Amino acid sequence: MAHSITLRDAYKYALLVPTSMGTRLTPVGRQPAHSSTTFQLQATSAESNVGSVSSFLGLPVNVLTAIVSTSPFGKFIQRDLAGRGMTVDAKEVPQDGPWGARHQINIADSGCGSRRPTVSNDRAGEVGRSLKPEDFDLDAKFSQEGVGIVHLSGLIAALSPDTGRLCLAIAEKAKAEKTLVSFDLNHRASFWKGREDELAQLFHQIADCADILVGNEEDFQLCLGIEGPPPGGKGLATKIDSFKEMIHRTREKYPNVKLFATTLREVINADTHRWGAILWHQDQWHVVEPREIKVLDRIGGGDGFVGGLLYGLLRGWEPERWVQFGWASGALAVTYLTDYIQPANEQEVWAVWAGDARVAR
Repeated sequence: MAHSITLRDAYKYALLVPTSMGTRLTPVGRQPAHSSTTFQLQATSAESNVGSVSSFLGLPVNVLTAIVSTSPFGKFIQRDLAGRGMTVDAKEVPQDGPWGARHQINIADSGCGSRRPTVSNDRAGEVGRSLKPEDFDLDAKFSQEGVGIVHLSGLIAALSPDTGRLCLAIAEKAKAEKTLVSFDLNHRASFWKGREDELAQLFHQIADCADILVGNEEDFQLCLGIEGPPPGGKGLATKIDSFKEMIHRTREKYPNVKLFATTLREVINADTHRWGAILWHQDQWHVVEPREIKVLDRIGGGDGFVGGLLYGLLRGWEPERWVQFGWASGALAVTYLTDYIQPANEQEVWAVWAGDARVAR
């Protein structure tokens, strides 16, 4: 019998996310990055994108991060997170001269029609790589204040040996205090290069603590060593079947995981995708069949899905609504030029699910 997923009785923070905050530069007017002279600046990270769904909808979200204390971008990031309604526990690090610590820069354009989006990461000297368990009072955070769900990403876990130790310490502490652990595997080949054995062991240990595992087929294969799907067609229907087969094998290796989920995406062009989702809980599959959505900027759609799913869980809804709200949050996220959605209320998200784009008066 599959385990039910339930929240602990009381907590100060609905959601906690450790993350390395950075900045994103997006060309104005959906132009290519290499030929642009004007860029929009935003604060960004995959994990804070996930937390934004809950924070904009009124739930308390706590961010653990590092800030370059003498950098104007550090102050910009702190103000941005506060503006999203998040509380921030920040390890403050001095810049230490022009070749010292700084926040990563993500340069990403949106693509347009037949021109695909491009992403370039400049992470030299990234301050978030210095994060470690000793930077935070995890006992007070989990034992005294309380957390409903911890969300971890393979990006912050693989960023450095220290951030890996931090994520594992958080996962183990959360598990001991009956806090749910969400882990989005998020494999990045550049992070894993030369560290395959080290990170495979780390990801196994974190996944062993997880209640929720999110990732596509490649993530499960490369991060956890799960046997891949058999060769076959590449359509979305085939992806659904092969994901189900993979999760059957994953459950044998990680029997304590209570929820598995992934998104399904077919790119028609930069402006139009077919978007779906699939979730397993208590021996039942909940599938959102892919349907066509319009895309302004695709970055952050997957984070929006996870954020919406976790929000539904925190609200105590039924599993079918978790995946529906996650799907709609991801579909809404790709209509923003920011990586994260800023919903005014739940109704705005549910209108996306219903396909209702009529003017709201």
